[in-house]
Amino acid sequence: MNVQPRLPLKADTDLLYGLNDKPSVPVSFMAAVQHLLAIIVPIVTPGLLICQALGVSTRDTNMIVSMSLIVSGIATFVQCRRFGPLGTGLLIVQGTSFNFVGPLIAGGTLMVSNGTPVETVMACIFGVVIAGSFIEIGVSRVLPFIKKLITPLVTGIVVLMIGLTLIKVGLISMGGGYGAMASGTFANAENLTLSGIVIALIIIINRVPIAWMRSSAIFLALVAGYIVAAFMGKLDFSGVSEAAFVEIPMPFHFGIDFSWGLFIPMVVIYLVTSLEAIGDITATSKISDEPVEGPVWMERIKGGVLVNGVNSLLAGIFNTFPSSVFAQNNGIIHLTGIASRYVGLYIAAVLVILGLFPAVAGVIQAVPEPVLGGAAIVMFGSVAAAGIHILSGISLDRRALLIIAVSLALGLGVAQVPDIVSQLPHGLKSVLESGVATAGICAMLLNLLLPELNGAQAEE
Repeated sequence: MNVQPRLPLKADTDLLYGLNDKPSVPVSFMAAVQHLLAIIVPIVTPGLLICQALGVSTRDTNMIVSMSLIVSGIATFVQCRRFGPLGTGLLIVQGTSFNFVGPLIAGGTLMVSNGTPVETVMACIFGVVIAGSFIEIGVSRVLPFIKKLITPLVTGIVVLMIGLTLIKVGLISMGGGYGAMASGTFANAENLTLSGIVIALIIIINRVPIAWMRSSAIFLALVAGYIVAAFMGKLDFSGVSEAAFVEIPMPFHFGIDFSWGLFIPMVVIYLVTSLEAIGDITATSKISDEPVEGPVWMERIKGGVLVNGVNSLLAGIFNTFPSSVFAQNNGIIHLTGIASRYVGLYIAAVLVILGLFPAVAGVIQAVPEPVLGGAAIVMFGSVAAAGIHILSGISLDRRALLIIAVSLALGLGVAQVPDIVSQLPHGLKSVLESGVATAGICAMLLNLLLPELNGAQAEE
């Protein structure tokens, strides 16, 4: 067996525990709690937002949120433990991805408005999740080719578009959601007060000179918003009363179906999510003082992206949404100085345990949508900011700026005026009615068709 020697890299932090060190149980558990505080909200929020937007029943929402926790725990375990080609063997946390929220809500609400029963819509969504998982599985096997097709320029544009289109979803939640629209209470004083408190607390906590508080800002702000909502009588614990004692994972609870209209816009997102995973895994490798090039690094990249795909397949089977590698845990590794992958096993165990008890999902579901919206709008803005960060790392010459300008203009244009594609053939309309898909396809085509200029030509 060939072993890649550790490269002489300077880690971003002085590690107290390296990748294969085994901290004591108390140290491991406290480090795991830090990771959980940073990831628990992002794991459950996509499922809550999608279910609330589509009108999924309280009982089924409970089940979906529970499955999000369980599937995220399984993926984290495999990433950290590593089984053959599956996993990275690093302290990687994986959870439900925000990247898919916008297209699933847009496509799902359109199907519901056209008279499709919610249960059938969910069956289509999970069929699409299963089909799309094979894209990531395939990407993990042909990474060099895909990296040439999906460059940082394309990735940055797509991630920026995902964030920008999600902001509408966050604003609707801040105002009280689709239910508040139907009841005429949308954006009333109570809803805006609750969401405003959460946003303000996230900003304030991020300015506190205590590292663990900053890393847990969204969680702490949501807890505070939850308490304020309780005093206002806005909590609804019907999800707890309807919850079974233990949630046994049931495959294909809604059955399985498929929709090309839902699937096509997801193809680009699955590709970009795979490329995002490469960056996140590389960052974890660096901060863990592990190789960031060479055969060991490449095997970890392949294994990490493969788990992205396999776990999304598992998510579709067990009625929840696609997952991806989280970037948040890199900040926690830096904060704690603990890069031990064994900490990930504790994180995975807690996530699975929380998911097995639906009362936990019921308590989470009791969070009023304006409270959730206050946190979501910040997280969605962070997605857009991540896209800007990716674009800032490349040379923004005339070619790059032209590709960005055309891609964003068409993508945002379609998102704001979807009727622009209403007269196109049905198949083409299904592809282009998603702003993210339009921007992504445009960026990929222009990136391939427009030749890169040399330095002197680019400056002219």
